[in-house]
Amino acid sequence: MRSLDFRKTTLLIEKSRVGGAGVANGALSSKAWWELSREASSFRKNLKRFNLKEPTFNYSEIQQEVRRAVLERRGMLEDHMQLMATSKHSDLLDYKHGSARIISPNEIEIHDGPDTQTVWADNIIIATGSRPRHLPNIPVDEEVILTSEGIENLSEFPESLVIVGAGVIGCEYATIFSGFGKTKVHLIDKGNRILPFEDEDVVKIVERNMENNGVLIHRSSKLIRLEVKNKRVEYELQYTDGSKEVFNVEKALVSVGRIPNYEELWNENVPIKMSSRGILDEETQTSVGNIYAVGDITSDIALVNVGELEGRFAVEKIFGKPSRSLMYENISTIMFVSPEVAGVGLNEIQAREKGLDYKVVTLDYSCIPRAIAKGSTQGFIKLLVSNDAEMKVLGLKIIGYQASSAMHAVALLISMGRGIEELAECIHPHPSITEGIQECARMLLGKSLFKPDALRGKLSAREYVG
Repeated sequence: MRSLDFRKTTLLIEKSRVGGAGVANGALSSKAWWELSREASSFRKNLKRFNLKEPTFNYSEIQQEVRRAVLERRGMLEDHMQLMATSKHSDLLDYKHGSARIISPNEIEIHDGPDTQTVWADNIIIATGSRPRHLPNIPVDEEVILTSEGIENLSEFPESLVIVGAGVIGCEYATIFSGFGKTKVHLIDKGNRILPFEDEDVVKIVERNMENNGVLIHRSSKLIRLEVKNKRVEYELQYTDGSKEVFNVEKALVSVGRIPNYEELWNENVPIKMSSRGILDEETQTSVGNIYAVGDITSDIALVNVGELEGRFAVEKIFGKPSRSLMYENISTIMFVSPEVAGVGLNEIQAREKGLDYKVVTLDYSCIPRAIAKGSTQGFIKLLVSNDAEMKVLGLKIIGYQASSAMHAVALLISMGRGIEELAECIHPHPSITEGIQECARMLLGKSLFKPDALRGKLSAREYVG
């Protein structure tokens, strides 16, 4: 769509479904499951308030609601494509279904069943995405042992589920299935805590909520084997003390990351350079000057919003001159766990790895009127700035109710390389979660409403010097 803004003829080739994993078996569908699970979990926790008995959640009905959300989004994308034929861009956009292979720097061969055709292009953008990673000794069949591509096609809630991998996707599905209260979830973590890239104070809250919801977290455990026996899953773990233990569950979910879809994408005479993580690129441009790569196919950050950012940038680089370099430091992220976790910029682990000195302040959600009104005071806001007079914003992390609603202003400050004065003086809606960010900024400037030395345990302000 961005290339049409430049009035350039564009061919879109897709071998499966418009929208890809960003719509089906990915970002949209899993988040629809998360929203429904969150509602179910909240309802279950408030039964006594309304003098109600615990309801029975019908898997098929919930599944249909998720599928309606996916179809709504996919339908809009497909309708938009069709309506383009009668728009002012009708002479510019073409869509072909099939598998594409780059046979020269300017030629693409398209296979659709028995039909094959070759098209010429001045420039090519590769955006083939990624798929779930499989482990060599685990036989995924998408029936008993599943990945994220098959987990949403179950016919009912499993009575028990083991999840291999305690990264973002694994933790999100652990949150989803435990939230409905129908599935005993086991989560295998080879380290001593889940989400190893997150700060410990964030992880403690997520872990506590998971365990309170019945999730069994296998910490510091090595998976020795996982196999299907009598249509169920048997797995064996070895712990750091050398002891072993065998478990039996109904289903397994393998969630150990994703790998780029690059197989059979180009001929050997097309010298696109690769790394173990994906296509190597310089601000989306590959080692072949007129071929660009965006999204999960590259060795950059694998997020839907990053893929869109890169796609837009690639088009602007081809047909115009981007107003600025491609920037990843201000990418906002969100983890759909309980409670939700959102962030932008660096966390403390990353700041220390970069050898940065910093100041950090935290504000407990119990100090935020909007969180109090909602009755959701679990969580905190953490703001990192450089440890100098400028106090440039390095990062923001929020765990709690409406965490993702408060990222934008800080993302803008990071992209501008600015300090926190504007954030402290901005007039925020009241009551809102963003007021908590303002109070953090004021703490750093020494003019907060609440004083850290008085409300210890709810506010903190400290420095890190490496």
